Amino acid sequence: MVEAYCVKCKQKREMKDPEDVVMKNGRKAKKGTCPKCGTGMYRIGG
Repeated sequence: MVEAYCVKCKQKREMKDPEDVVMKNGRKAKKGTCPKCGTGMYRIGG
């Protein structure tokens, strides 16, 4: 369960199909979609 903020819905929602990605600066993040509206979601990890 990965929770992220959806900019379109303006609410925190559980991410659909989250996948691990590494940003250009080397930090880890999760990338997925909003289950309600389908907008792309991004969660930067620690």
